[in-house]
Amino acid sequence: MSQFLILKKRKDFLRAANDVSFVCSNVIVQAARPVFGEEERSPRVGFTATKRLGKAHIRNRTKRRLRAVVREYYEKYMLANVDYVLIGRYATHCCPYKDLKADVKYALKKINKIITKGTDDEKDPASAD
Repeated sequence: MSQFLILKKRKDFLRAANDVSFVCSNVIVQAARPVFGEEERSPRVGFTATKRLGKAHIRNRTKRRLRAVVREYYEKYMLANVDYVLIGRYATHCCPYKDLKADVKYALKKINKIITKGTDDEKDPASAD
């Protein structure tokens, strides 16, 4: 089991909300690209479940399930220096676990593809023409 870094500050959540996001049926995944010149660090992950989902026990279960999926995919599908935010949706607390895993895996792959494509363009300014 891998231990991952947790996002806790509001500014980090807002930075991820304003950058890249991908919506699936059971989860929304947002990510913030690495800051230029930042030293190498592990990816950080934040979890959100709003009051619109239901009472506290439903929000807690939603975040607990998202944390369990991230534990499995942390080392394999998350890029260094990237901040990820997983937002629970209405069906997150009751959907089959394998469907939730498939949605998170698909969303992470799509977001990573967008991020790596964007960083390649930044490294080589001649390719932007």
